[in-house]
Amino acid sequence: MNKSDVFKILKTALSLFLICAVAAGILAFINSVTSPIIETNDQKAADESRLQVLPEAKEFQLKENEGKAYYEGLSDGNTVGFVFTTESAGYGGAVRIMTGIDSEGKVTGISILSINETPGLGMNAKKNSFLSQYVGSEGPFTVIKNDKPEENEILAITSATITTNAVTKAVNEAKALFEEVKEG
Repeated sequence: MNKSDVFKILKTALSLFLICAVAAGILAFINSVTSPIIETNDQKAADESRLQVLPEAKEFQLKENEGKAYYEGLSDGNTVGFVFTTESAGYGGAVRIMTGIDSEGKVTGISILSINETPGLGMNAKKNSFLSQYVGSEGPFTVIKNDKPEENEILAITSATITTNAVTKAVNEAKALFEEVKEG
């Protein structure tokens, strides 16, 4: 290897390094500009979800119980319920939901925050016809596969029992957190 070959290799390596450095700088700049916007949008979506699952509340206060965060829903200074975010393992990964529970212990609403289930099957868990099964009941909930669910029974989504179980487990966990907050 002669001097000109070494020079060509160094020149190519330096060019690649400069291209990578400029690209990394551009990405870092774009991230610094968009990060606050994304955070604001995420916060706005979370606020809207809280209002959706606990519509009686006019404002929410972040609280903590034994290291677990939740929101207390208030209306005219009075507690009207609580909002809990829980997660459970579904077929396609974690299913993360937000559950509203009124002061009496009844589920007031559910919002799915993240889900990655099978399209056309498990993704049906996002439908209001499925989520409304929980509303107005106190739980704990169980999953059934027949057509006539009774109080606190959730009719499984056809061919998506794992997803149904995941959502139900997350709602039951929210209910358990409510009981802890209520007692404490």
